[in-house]
Amino acid sequence: MYKIAILGCENSHANNFLALIADGAYPEIEVVGVYSDETSAAEKLSEEYGVKIMESYDSLVGAVDGVMITARHGDNHYKYAKPYLASGIPMFIDKPISCTEEDGVEFMRDAKAHGVRLSGGSTCAALAETLELADAVASGALGDVRGGCIAAPLDRYSKYGGFYFYSQHLVEMIMRVFGYNVESVFCDDRGNSVNVTFHYPDYSVNGIFVEHGAYYYSMSAYGQDKCISREANITRDCFRHEMDGMLALLRGEPMEKSYEDFLSPVFVINAILRSIESGKWEKTKKIVI
Repeated sequence: MYKIAILGCENSHANNFLALIADGAYPEIEVVGVYSDETSAAEKLSEEYGVKIMESYDSLVGAVDGVMITARHGDNHYKYAKPYLASGIPMFIDKPISCTEEDGVEFMRDAKAHGVRLSGGSTCAALAETLELADAVASGALGDVRGGCIAAPLDRYSKYGGFYFYSQHLVEMIMRVFGYNVESVFCDDRGNSVNVTFHYPDYSVNGIFVEHGAYYYSMSAYGQDKCISREANITRDCFRHEMDGMLALLRGEPMEKSYEDFLSPVFVINAILRSIESGKWEKTKKIVI
């Protein structure tokens, strides 16, 4: 039995993970504690699933086999992880991995130094439709790739980090489908939408952040021979995909991505913010870990 803690449980992600475990989907995993700066969130989960509320986010150091960090605000992710890093246990880190490039690099260096294996990021990168398009691009099913377009929600004034709070969904969906080597970005900010051109070595991809209440996602990939377009839906399967990834790490399997690729959405998000400010093309900074 693998004992884990869930740190930062203010959103639906922690609830979905606990529901999967409670339904018996992961008999190998036991959640021995939950923590949130928002006490009511932890209390709600404790009432519903019978999990123990931790006194502080570091109170289970040395007592768990892994942690799942699902805090809404990206600034809390490294803070919550830091006390556990020296133990080398695997970690799931929710989006956004971090809200600054500097904090993210320090986080990844610390994790790498202690051999901590990581999973996580955007749940939307695990949507069935995202994985379908990623497989089509990787397998060559579309022919030579000519580009694509992905639309996702934006909540630029969120109290949980503003633009950072939701933006990793779109960014990581694009990177999961088309690759992590985004060279530069250009933004056209129209207030209730932000259109972003992601420049790759051989083509460009368009991303549309849309301010709306429906929280819909759509995606297309265009090739020389074929186009695939889908409207995507968040289902429990994407949370199951993330839990499968965490269980794989607990069993000792390697990370699916490098530390650089894991952090890369943060660097792209910050390039987007620089482009919104400058009105110009902005290069994605090189990640050095």
